[in-house]
Amino acid sequence: MKNKLVAMMFGAALVLGACGGGNNANNSGNGNGETAAVDADKVFQKSCATCHGGNLEGRGNAPALANIGSELSEKEIHDIIQNGKGGMPGGLIQGEELDAVTKWLAEKK
Repeated sequence: MKNKLVAMMFGAALVLGACGGGNNANNSGNGNGETAAVDADKVFQKSCATCHGGNLEGRGNAPALANIGSELSEKEIHDIIQNGKGGMPGGLIQGEELDAVTKWLAEKK
């Protein structure tokens, strides 16, 4: 029983670690769907690309996001990132980074 619990906790740590995280703002916005203080592409690469692909192509069970703005509204994208959906945990990015990535993804059509 104890071994199963340890194995389950280790597995959960691997899954969550693979999805990225972190909340460090980058002050090098370039006007490409970013707020002045946050580079949305860099946040995506750091926190989301492991599962969704560096070119938004999707990997495994994580969907492609290259055209997500034509499928979901900005509010729907925000809600999914904030609260999670299916196998995606919520809260991987927060605050200004969440807002910047949401806007950036909503522009992908």
